[in-house]
Amino acid sequence: MRGFLLFLSSVALSVCAHAVQPGDKVDNFKLLDHTGKSHELYYLSDMDAVVLMIQGNGCPIARNAIHTFHDLQEKYGPKNVAFLMLNGNLQDTRQSIAKEAEEFGIEAPILVDESQLIIESLGVERTADSFVIDPKTWKVVYRGALDDRLGYETQRQQATENHVADALDAMLAGKEVAVKSVEAKGCLVAVPGLEQRDAHAKISYADEIAPILKDKCVDCHREGGIGPFAMNSYNMIKGFAPMIREVVRTKRMPPWHADPHVGEFANDRSLSIEQKQTLVHWIEAGAPRGEGPDPLAQMSKEFPTWSLGEPDVIVDIPPTDVPATGVVDYKYVNVTSPLDKGVWVRAVQILPGAHEVLHHAIISVSEKGGRGRGASLPGYVPGDAGFEFPEGTGVYIPAGATFQFQLHYTTYGKARTDASKLGLYLHQEKPKYNLETQYIANPFLKIPPNTKEHWEKAAFTFKDDIILYSILPHAHFRGKAADFVAEYPDGRRELLLSVPAYDFNWQTTYFLKEPKTLPAGTKVIQRMAWDNSSQNPANPDPSIQVTWGEQSWEEMLFGALRYRFVDPEKSKGGKGFAADNDFAL
Repeated sequence: MRGFLLFLSSVALSVCAHAVQPGDKVDNFKLLDHTGKSHELYYLSDMDAVVLMIQGNGCPIARNAIHTFHDLQEKYGPKNVAFLMLNGNLQDTRQSIAKEAEEFGIEAPILVDESQLIIESLGVERTADSFVIDPKTWKVVYRGALDDRLGYETQRQQATENHVADALDAMLAGKEVAVKSVEAKGCLVAVPGLEQRDAHAKISYADEIAPILKDKCVDCHREGGIGPFAMNSYNMIKGFAPMIREVVRTKRMPPWHADPHVGEFANDRSLSIEQKQTLVHWIEAGAPRGEGPDPLAQMSKEFPTWSLGEPDVIVDIPPTDVPATGVVDYKYVNVTSPLDKGVWVRAVQILPGAHEVLHHAIISVSEKGGRGRGASLPGYVPGDAGFEFPEGTGVYIPAGATFQFQLHYTTYGKARTDASKLGLYLHQEKPKYNLETQYIANPFLKIPPNTKEHWEKAAFTFKDDIILYSILPHAHFRGKAADFVAEYPDGRRELLLSVPAYDFNWQTTYFLKEPKTLPAGTKVIQRMAWDNSSQNPANPDPSIQVTWGEQSWEEMLFGALRYRFVDPEKSKGGKGFAADNDFAL
C-alpha cells in the first residue's frame, strides 16, 4: 500500500517540473508572518526538523488539516521541531489570514508569501501540502499529506497512516524516512508564475531589469560605492545573478527593514512585489541578455561631489586609517566649528572620503568646548544623498560649537584612509520653526544570556502639539526588531513604525511620507528586541547578560524622533535627553 502511494505521489509531483522533490534542497528565504513578525528559514538551523504546511483561507481541507497540524506541533514541538505555515494565495491578505488564524485557533506562524516567489520555488499546487525539512542539509525528507485522513470530508477520522509523524520519528531516531511523499489533496492554489515560465525568458534586460537596478541598487553598487561590486554591465549582473536572487529572497537587499504594511516612508528603497517578481523570474530563466543596449554599461549618470550643490560651509573630519580586514571599533571624533557666528542650517550632507568603508556617521552638536547636549544633525548611511530639512524648519548651530562624529567603518579587503567632509547649507533668514530632536532611551536594560528574543521598552510623552517627521531606532549587534507606537490622549494606539528584522549594519532613519500631527499628551512608546543567542552570527558572546553601553558589544535601546512644534513660539532648540523619559512601563 505504501509503495503504491509513493508511486502515485511521485507521478503527481512530476507534473510540475519545478516542484521540490524529497531529496531536493530548499533555498533560504525570509518572510513576515500574519502578525508582522519576521522569519528566516535558515535561522532554524538549531532545530532537529522543520515542518512547513501550505495554508489557505476558506479551504475546508486546509482547515481540517489544522487539527492534525496542531497535534503534531504539540507532540514534536518539545522535541526541537519547528512548525510553520505558508500562505501564498493571491486572494488572501495579511489581515484576512490573521482573521482566519484567530477564528480557527491557528497557533503556528503563517508566513505570507505576497510575491509567490517562495511557493513558486517549492512548486506548490495545493493547500495542506506539507514539507518535512532537515536543517542539517536543508533537504526535504518528506513532502505531501500530513496523514491518510480524507481531507475533503467534514468529519475527522482516525488516521491509519501518519506520514509526517512517521517521517519525524525516523529523522529524530537517525533513520531513513521510508515513505518520502504522498499526494496532498488540498485546494488548488493559483500560481500564475508557474504557468508563465516561458514568458520569463523574454523579460527584457535593457527595458526592465537594468532600470530596476539603476533605481534601487546602483547608488551603492558603483565604482567607489559601498557595494561589494559595481553594477556596471550585463556581464557583471549575469555573474552575480544567483547571489542577487538570494539576497532578494532573504530581504538582505535592498537594505530596507520597515514592515510594508505599517506606514509610508519617503525614503523607502525596497523593491515592490512586481519588481521582486520580475528580477527573480528573469534570473531563474537564466538571466537572458535579450536585445537592446546595455543601460548599465552606457550609464551616463554622474554622481556629483555634492548632490545638493556646493555647501555654504564645509567641515573637514580628521582622517581615519581603516585596515584591510578585521573589525573596527566605533570612532568618536570632535571637530570645532569654523563658524564665528551662530547660523541656521537648512540641509546637510556628509561626503564620504572612502565610500567602500564608511558605513555610517552620526552627528551631534554641543556648545563651544563640548559643553552640554545640543542639536542633532542627520548623519550618513550608504546611499544617502544629503538631507534637506522640512520646509520652514532649521537647526541652529552656535558660534564655536563642537561637532561630535560617531563613525562606523567596515573593512572590505583593502586598507583605506577615510577623510570625510560635512557640508552645511544655511538659511539666509531665521526659519519659522526649529527642527527638534527628541531621544527615547532605556539605560537600565538587562538582556538575559542565551535568549533568542528579549523585549524591553521606553517612552516619551510630548507636552505640546507637534508635527513628527522621522523615526530612528538604534541598537547594536544583538538588535533584532523594533517598533514605535503612539498612544494618544483619547486612548487610541497607532503603530507608527515596525522594523521586524532590525539590522545593525544599516542605521536607517525612516522619514514619514506624510508628517504626522501628535497632539499634546501623546506618548510615543519604543520597544526593542535583541537576539542574545548563538543563532545570531553577529553576537560577540551569547553566554553573558548584556547591559547598556556605547560599544557595539554592549547594547542600547535608543530612538530619535525629529519633529517641530505646531506653535512656532515653542521652538527652543535641541533638547537632548529629556528628564521625563519613561523607563518603567
